[in-house]
Amino acid sequence: MSMSDKLKQFVHSFIPQSFINLFYHFPQAFFWTLFYRYPAKNLAVIGVTGTDGKTTTSTLIWHILSQAGEKCGLITSVVAKIGNQEVDTGLHVTTPNPKNLQKFLRKMKNMGTKFVVLESTSHGLDQYRLWGSNFKVGIITNVTHEHLDYHKTLTNYLKAKRKLFKKVRIAILNRDDISYQPIKSYLSPKTKVSTYAIENKADFTLKNFKFTSPLKGKYNQYNCLAAIAAANALGVKKTVILKALANFKEVKGRMEEVNLGQNFRVIIDFAHTPNALSCVLSTLQTQLRKKGRLIVVFGSAGLRDKTKRPKMGKIAGQYADISILTAEDPRTEDVNDIINQIAQGNHSFLRVPDRKEAINLAIQKIAQKGDIVVICGKGPEKSMCYGTTEYPWSDRKETEKAIKLRNA
Repeated sequence: MSMSDKLKQFVHSFIPQSFINLFYHFPQAFFWTLFYRYPAKNLAVIGVTGTDGKTTTSTLIWHILSQAGEKCGLITSVVAKIGNQEVDTGLHVTTPNPKNLQKFLRKMKNMGTKFVVLESTSHGLDQYRLWGSNFKVGIITNVTHEHLDYHKTLTNYLKAKRKLFKKVRIAILNRDDISYQPIKSYLSPKTKVSTYAIENKADFTLKNFKFTSPLKGKYNQYNCLAAIAAANALGVKKTVILKALANFKEVKGRMEEVNLGQNFRVIIDFAHTPNALSCVLSTLQTQLRKKGRLIVVFGSAGLRDKTKRPKMGKIAGQYADISILTAEDPRTEDVNDIINQIAQGNHSFLRVPDRKEAINLAIQKIAQKGDIVVICGKGPEKSMCYGTTEYPWSDRKETEKAIKLRNA
């Protein structure tokens, strides 16, 4: 661990995170909201929170509203869409800092935007980055194991997510998820509640709102149902919703297929939590139909929630035929230590600390006809952090290089 990391730990051991949030993060959010003249005041802001599925659900809602002819903006961990312009939100960014967020909202307001779909993370909510967003609609996808390095407990994590719903007019809740009851009981009596589910009775289910979508997997059915419930609450006609879902294109870095003519499939996905990894691997396993093997390449980020590492190893061992453990932003941690911690949950794996070599091994040496190779954890990210330095990196580019060499 570097001296700067040790210093941060030392400071946090004496100063509570809540104190830092209130006296450091909040003043910044307050200032930039005033500086940009409170742009969200007359915008209909739709906040999407949850552990997994935020980006896909946010993009689905934006797509449906755009197809309905509404002027709609989008801010996710991947990109900000302002009119016809796409703006990169930065490296490893989930919720933009208050300055960039309010700047994006002001640009949207000046262009006559009516709706803004805003991906809302627990860190962004807890650290007041989203203060001044004036949420009209709040949506939650799910709450599973993640970010316990910051929140310490699942209860604290859920409380941070719950902040999104403090003043919303419409709440879209997942009836199947553990978040349902805690958030429902937190809502104002004036808040209109709409539910979606697959297992339980709800306002929107696969039975009472049948749809088709190119998105695969049960987890994406949840994402679609959440988007359907939100669009319906905002007055979008059913015919428009159905058409938009049917022609929706994949989100970059989410089950993104790379096909350069090879005789096996290669998928890139952002899955970096136990739940997301389980959803992706179980979905791909069903697609194999015993005709090939499932090969997964993944790691776990350094200086982040360590308790999830053995859980992810166990999940990989459950679903994948071959697991290759590698680097995923090790930062100041030793990548081999991270791999060892993942390996506690999986005793059948290959260790390749260099991510480029791991991808090359999976694609050029191991993959055979009919197999599926899935590369998880980085998705669309454009850098890899070693120490305190961000180095240019792209899973997509390295995957394409490996496939081209294999084909040659």
